[in-house]
Amino acid sequence: MRLLSLSGLLLILLTIAPSHSKAQTTDLVRLEYTRIPYTEGRQSVNRFRGFLQGPIPLWNDNFLVIGLDYRKFDIDFDDTFPFSTENLKELHNIQASLGYVFKPKPESDWRLAVNTGVRIASNLQGKPISDDYIYSISAYAILDKKGDDATVKPYRLIIGALYSTTPGRNYPLPFINYFREFHPQWTYTVGVPKMALRYKFNATNHVQAYAMLDNFFANIQEDFAVEGSKNIAQNISATQIILGFGYEHYFTDHIVFYAYGGHTVYNEYRLRDNDREDVYVIENDNTFYIRSGIKFKL
Repeated sequence: MRLLSLSGLLLILLTIAPSHSKAQTTDLVRLEYTRIPYTEGRQSVNRFRGFLQGPIPLWNDNFLVIGLDYRKFDIDFDDTFPFSTENLKELHNIQASLGYVFKPKPESDWRLAVNTGVRIASNLQGKPISDDYIYSISAYAILDKKGDDATVKPYRLIIGALYSTTPGRNYPLPFINYFREFHPQWTYTVGVPKMALRYKFNATNHVQAYAMLDNFFANIQEDFAVEGSKNIAQNISATQIILGFGYEHYFTDHIVFYAYGGHTVYNEYRLRDNDREDVYVIENDNTFYIRSGIKFKL
Protein backbone atom coordinates (compact mmCIF):
# COMPACT_ATOMS: atom_id res chain seq x y z
CA MET A 1 0.00 0.00 0.00
CA ARG A 2 1.38 3.40 -0.95
CA LEU A 3 1.60 6.28 1.45
CA LEU A 4 -0.86 9.05 0.64
CA SER A 5 0.96 12.08 -0.76
CA LEU A 6 -0.25 15.63 -0.19
CA SER A 7 -1.01 16.13 -3.88
CA GLY A 8 -2.82 12.79 -4.08
CA LEU A 9 -4.92 13.64 -1.03
CA LEU A 10 -5.84 17.02 -2.53
CA LEU A 11 -7.03 15.35 -5.73
CA ILE A 12 -9.08 12.81 -3.82
CA LEU A 13 -10.81 15.39 -1.63
CA LEU A 14 -11.51 17.55 -4.67
CA THR A 15 -13.17 14.61 -6.38
CA ILE A 16 -15.32 13.51 -3.45
CA ALA A 17 -17.49 16.01 -1.60
CA PRO A 18 -20.95 15.96 0.01
CA SER A 19 -23.03 15.25 -3.06
CA HIS A 20 -25.96 17.53 -2.30
CA SER A 21 -23.66 20.54 -2.23
CA LYS A 22 -22.33 19.93 -5.75
CA ALA A 23 -19.07 21.55 -4.62
CA GLN A 24 -15.59 20.06 -4.57
CA THR A 25 -13.47 20.98 -1.57
CA THR A 26 -10.09 20.22 0.00
CA ASP A 27 -11.49 20.91 3.47
CA LEU A 28 -11.05 18.22 6.11
CA VAL A 29 -12.96 20.06 8.86
CA ARG A 30 -15.17 23.13 8.67
CA LEU A 31 -17.25 25.09 11.19
CA GLU A 32 -19.41 27.78 9.60
CA TYR A 33 -22.15 30.33 10.30
CA THR A 34 -24.35 31.99 7.66
CA ARG A 35 -26.85 34.81 8.17
CA ILE A 36 -29.33 36.17 5.68
CA PRO A 37 -30.72 39.19 7.55
CA TYR A 38 -34.20 40.67 7.62
CA THR A 39 -35.58 41.97 4.37
CA GLU A 40 -38.69 43.95 3.56
CA GLY A 41 -40.67 40.77 4.10
CA ARG A 42 -39.01 40.48 7.53
CA GLN A 43 -37.88 36.87 7.26
CA SER A 44 -34.31 35.85 8.10
CA VAL A 45 -32.23 32.69 8.19
CA ASN A 46 -29.36 31.62 10.43
CA ARG A 47 -27.47 28.50 9.33
CA PHE A 48 -24.94 26.58 11.41
CA ARG A 49 -22.75 23.98 9.73
CA GLY A 50 -20.24 21.34 10.80
CA PHE A 51 -18.39 19.32 8.17
CA LEU A 52 -15.87 16.48 8.24
CA GLN A 53 -14.30 14.31 5.55
CA GLY A 54 -11.32 12.01 5.28
CA PRO A 55 -9.70 9.46 2.95
CA ILE A 56 -8.89 5.82 3.69
CA PRO A 57 -6.10 4.40 1.48
CA LEU A 58 -6.73 0.95 0.01
CA TRP A 59 -4.37 -0.30 -2.72
CA ASN A 60 -2.80 0.87 -5.99
CA ASP A 61 -3.87 4.50 -5.54
CA ASN A 62 -7.46 3.49 -4.71
CA PHE A 63 -9.19 5.17 -1.78
CA LEU A 64 -12.41 5.34 0.16
CA VAL A 65 -13.54 8.77 1.34
CA ILE A 66 -16.03 9.20 4.16
CA GLY A 67 -17.94 12.43 4.71
CA LEU A 68 -20.25 13.80 7.41
CA ASP A 69 -22.13 17.08 7.09
CA TYR A 70 -24.65 18.68 9.48
CA ARG A 71 -26.56 21.90 8.80
CA LYS A 72 -29.15 23.50 11.08
CA PHE A 73 -31.40 26.28 9.80
CA ASP A 74 -33.17 28.70 12.15
CA ILE A 75 -35.79 30.79 10.34
CA ASP A 76 -37.31 33.89 11.91
CA PHE A 77 -40.88 34.57 10.81
CA ASP A 78 -42.06 38.07 11.74
CA ASP A 79 -44.95 38.43 9.29
CA THR A 80 -48.45 37.01 9.47
CA PHE A 81 -49.13 34.03 7.20
CA PRO A 82 -52.24 31.99 6.37
CA PHE A 83 -50.65 29.00 8.15
CA SER A 84 -48.77 28.29 11.37
CA THR A 85 -45.00 28.76 11.14
CA GLU A 86 -44.24 27.13 14.48
CA ASN A 87 -43.06 23.83 12.95
CA LEU A 88 -41.01 25.56 10.24
CA LYS A 89 -38.67 27.60 12.40
CA GLU A 90 -36.02 24.89 12.78
CA LEU A 91 -34.80 22.70 9.91
CA HIS A 92 -32.11 20.02 9.85
CA ASN A 93 -29.91 18.58 7.14
CA ILE A 94 -27.75 15.58 8.11
CA GLN A 95 -25.71 13.70 5.53
CA ALA A 96 -23.29 10.78 5.47
CA SER A 97 -21.44 9.90 2.28
CA LEU A 98 -19.03 7.25 1.06
CA GLY A 99 -16.89 7.60 -2.04
CA TYR A 100 -14.47 5.47 -4.01
CA VAL A 101 -11.62 7.06 -5.98
CA PHE A 102 -9.30 5.40 -8.49
CA LYS A 103 -7.09 6.01 -11.50
CA PRO A 104 -8.30 4.39 -14.74
CA LYS A 105 -4.63 3.70 -15.61
CA PRO A 106 -1.52 4.07 -13.42
CA GLU A 107 -0.01 6.64 -15.79
CA SER A 108 -3.24 8.59 -16.26
CA ASP A 109 -3.56 12.26 -15.24
CA TRP A 110 -7.25 11.66 -14.53
CA ARG A 111 -8.92 10.34 -11.40
CA LEU A 112 -12.43 8.89 -11.43
CA ALA A 113 -14.81 8.64 -8.50
CA VAL A 114 -18.26 7.51 -7.48
CA ASN A 115 -20.01 8.77 -4.37
CA THR A 116 -23.14 7.63 -2.58
CA GLY A 117 -24.91 9.44 0.21
CA VAL A 118 -27.95 9.40 2.44
CA ARG A 119 -29.38 12.59 3.88
CA ILE A 120 -32.07 13.46 6.40
CA ALA A 121 -33.60 16.81 5.37
CA SER A 122 -36.53 17.65 7.61
CA ASN A 123 -38.11 19.88 10.22
CA LEU A 124 -37.85 16.79 12.51
CA GLN A 125 -40.92 17.33 14.63
CA GLY A 126 -40.65 13.67 15.56
CA LYS A 127 -38.56 10.67 14.60
CA PRO A 128 -37.35 10.60 10.98
CA ILE A 129 -39.92 9.27 8.52
CA SER A 130 -39.46 7.88 5.01
CA ASP A 131 -40.02 11.26 3.31
CA ASP A 132 -37.19 12.77 5.35
CA TYR A 133 -34.58 10.58 3.64
CA ILE A 134 -32.90 11.58 0.37
CA TYR A 135 -30.50 9.21 -1.37
CA SER A 136 -27.90 10.29 -3.90
CA ILE A 137 -25.30 8.90 -6.24
CA SER A 138 -22.74 10.84 -8.24
CA ALA A 139 -19.83 10.23 -10.58
CA TYR A 140 -16.91 12.59 -11.17
CA ALA A 141 -13.72 12.84 -13.18
CA ILE A 142 -10.93 15.24 -12.31
CA LEU A 143 -7.86 16.41 -14.22
CA ASP A 144 -5.33 18.38 -12.20
CA LYS A 145 -2.25 20.02 -13.72
CA LYS A 146 0.20 21.50 -11.25
CA GLY A 147 2.17 23.52 -13.76
CA ASP A 148 5.39 21.55 -13.29
CA ASP A 149 6.07 22.38 -16.92
CA ALA A 150 6.95 26.11 -16.95
CA THR A 151 4.97 26.51 -20.18
CA VAL A 152 1.73 25.27 -18.55
CA LYS A 153 -0.23 27.42 -16.09
CA PRO A 154 -1.70 25.33 -13.23
CA TYR A 155 -5.31 24.35 -13.88
CA ARG A 156 -7.96 21.86 -12.75
CA LEU A 157 -11.06 20.50 -14.48
CA ILE A 158 -13.83 18.57 -12.75
CA ILE A 159 -16.82 17.13 -14.60
CA GLY A 160 -19.58 14.89 -13.37
CA ALA A 161 -23.24 14.29 -12.69
CA LEU A 162 -25.41 13.89 -9.59
CA TYR A 163 -28.71 12.08 -9.15
CA SER A 164 -30.77 12.30 -5.98
CA THR A 165 -34.25 11.32 -4.85
CA THR A 166 -35.16 14.92 -4.00
CA PRO A 167 -38.94 15.14 -4.69
CA GLY A 168 -39.82 16.42 -8.15
CA ARG A 169 -36.29 16.03 -9.54
CA ASN A 170 -36.28 12.82 -11.58
CA TYR A 171 -33.17 13.55 -13.61
CA PRO A 172 -29.40 13.83 -12.99
CA LEU A 173 -27.80 17.24 -12.60
CA PRO A 174 -24.60 17.84 -14.61
CA PHE A 175 -21.60 19.42 -12.94
CA ILE A 176 -18.53 21.22 -14.30
CA ASN A 177 -15.87 23.24 -12.53
CA TYR A 178 -12.72 24.79 -14.00
CA PHE A 179 -9.92 26.42 -11.98
CA ARG A 180 -6.88 28.21 -13.40
CA GLU A 181 -3.93 30.20 -12.13
CA PHE A 182 -3.06 32.84 -14.73
CA HIS A 183 -0.61 34.84 -12.60
CA PRO A 184 1.31 33.97 -9.40
CA GLN A 185 -1.14 36.17 -7.46
CA TRP A 186 -4.31 35.67 -9.51
CA THR A 187 -6.62 32.66 -10.00
CA TYR A 188 -10.18 32.15 -11.17
CA THR A 189 -12.85 29.46 -10.94
CA VAL A 190 -15.77 29.02 -13.36
CA GLY A 191 -18.59 26.60 -12.60
CA VAL A 192 -21.47 25.80 -10.26
CA PRO A 193 -22.20 26.53 -7.45
CA LYS A 194 -19.49 29.21 -7.34
CA MET A 195 -17.47 31.40 -9.69
CA ALA A 196 -14.64 33.49 -8.26
CA LEU A 197 -11.72 35.75 -9.10
CA ARG A 198 -9.05 35.61 -6.39
CA TYR A 199 -6.04 37.75 -5.51
CA LYS A 200 -3.25 36.89 -3.05
CA PHE A 201 -1.73 39.86 -1.25
CA ASN A 202 0.71 37.45 0.41
CA ALA A 203 0.73 33.94 1.87
CA THR A 204 -1.54 35.07 4.72
CA ASN A 205 -4.18 37.34 3.19
CA HIS A 206 -6.35 36.53 0.17
CA VAL A 207 -9.41 38.30 -1.27
CA GLN A 208 -11.95 37.39 -3.93
CA ALA A 209 -14.97 38.57 -5.88
CA TYR A 210 -17.57 35.85 -6.34
CA ALA A 211 -20.96 34.81 -7.69
CA MET A 212 -22.54 31.91 -5.85
CA LEU A 213 -25.65 29.73 -5.72
CA ASP A 214 -26.90 28.69 -2.28
CA ASN A 215 -30.01 26.71 -1.34
CA PHE A 216 -31.69 24.41 1.13
CA PHE A 217 -34.49 21.84 1.14
CA ALA A 218 -36.38 20.15 3.97
CA ASN A 219 -39.34 17.82 4.21
CA ILE A 220 -42.30 18.89 6.34
CA GLN A 221 -43.26 15.92 8.49
CA GLU A 222 -46.87 17.04 8.94
CA ASP A 223 -48.22 18.20 5.56
CA PHE A 224 -50.76 20.99 5.67
CA ALA A 225 -53.13 22.91 3.44
CA VAL A 226 -52.65 26.61 2.75
CA GLU A 227 -55.61 28.90 2.22
CA GLY A 228 -55.77 30.04 -1.39
CA SER A 229 -53.76 27.13 -2.80
CA LYS A 230 -55.07 23.88 -4.24
CA ASN A 231 -51.77 22.12 -3.41
CA ILE A 232 -50.58 20.71 -0.09
CA ALA A 233 -47.40 22.03 1.56
CA GLN A 234 -45.05 19.04 1.80
CA ASN A 235 -41.61 20.67 1.87
CA ILE A 236 -39.88 24.01 2.30
CA SER A 237 -36.96 25.20 0.20
CA ALA A 238 -34.97 28.31 -0.64
CA THR A 239 -32.68 29.44 -3.44
CA GLN A 240 -30.29 32.39 -3.41
CA ILE A 241 -27.92 33.76 -6.05
CA ILE A 242 -25.34 36.01 -4.41
CA LEU A 243 -22.77 38.49 -5.69
CA GLY A 244 -20.12 39.65 -3.27
CA PHE A 245 -16.57 39.78 -1.89
CA GLY A 246 -14.66 37.46 0.40
CA TYR A 247 -11.58 37.49 2.61
CA GLU A 248 -9.40 34.60 3.83
CA HIS A 249 -6.75 34.75 6.53
CA TYR A 250 -4.28 31.86 6.80
CA PHE A 251 -3.14 31.29 10.38
CA THR A 252 -1.06 28.41 9.01
CA ASP A 253 -0.87 26.73 5.62
CA HIS A 254 -3.88 24.62 6.59
CA ILE A 255 -5.95 26.60 9.15
CA VAL A 256 -8.00 29.37 7.58
CA PHE A 257 -10.52 31.96 8.76
CA TYR A 258 -12.87 33.17 6.05
CA ALA A 259 -15.62 35.78 5.75
CA TYR A 260 -17.89 36.48 2.78
CA GLY A 261 -20.28 39.36 2.35
CA GLY A 262 -22.65 39.96 -0.51
CA HIS A 263 -26.11 40.78 -1.74
CA THR A 264 -28.63 38.47 -3.34
CA VAL A 265 -29.78 39.06 -6.90
CA TYR A 266 -32.31 36.24 -6.51
CA ASN A 267 -33.79 35.19 -3.19
CA GLU A 268 -36.88 33.08 -2.70
CA TYR A 269 -38.24 30.96 0.15
CA ARG A 270 -41.24 28.83 -0.71
CA LEU A 271 -43.52 25.99 0.32
CA ARG A 272 -43.99 23.29 -2.32
CA ASP A 273 -45.60 19.92 -2.81
CA ASN A 274 -43.65 16.84 -3.85
CA ASP A 275 -44.22 17.59 -7.54
CA ARG A 276 -42.35 20.91 -7.08
CA GLU A 277 -45.57 22.87 -7.51
CA ASP A 278 -45.52 26.13 -5.54
CA VAL A 279 -47.90 26.33 -2.60
CA TYR A 280 -46.84 29.63 -1.03
CA VAL A 281 -43.94 32.07 -1.57
CA ILE A 282 -42.73 33.11 1.87
CA GLU A 283 -40.11 35.59 0.72
CA ASN A 284 -38.70 36.95 -2.53
CA ASP A 285 -37.03 40.25 -1.57
CA ASN A 286 -33.29 40.61 -2.12
CA THR A 287 -31.10 41.15 0.91
CA PHE A 288 -27.60 40.96 2.36
CA TYR A 289 -25.75 37.67 2.78
CA ILE A 290 -23.04 37.02 5.40
CA ARG A 291 -21.03 33.82 5.84
CA SER A 292 -17.95 33.15 7.97
CA GLY A 293 -16.13 30.27 9.56
CA ILE A 294 -12.89 28.46 10.16
CA LYS A 295 -11.59 25.40 8.34
CA PHE A 296 -8.74 22.95 8.28
CA LYS A 297 -7.77 22.30 4.67
CA LEU A 298 -4.98 21.10 2.43
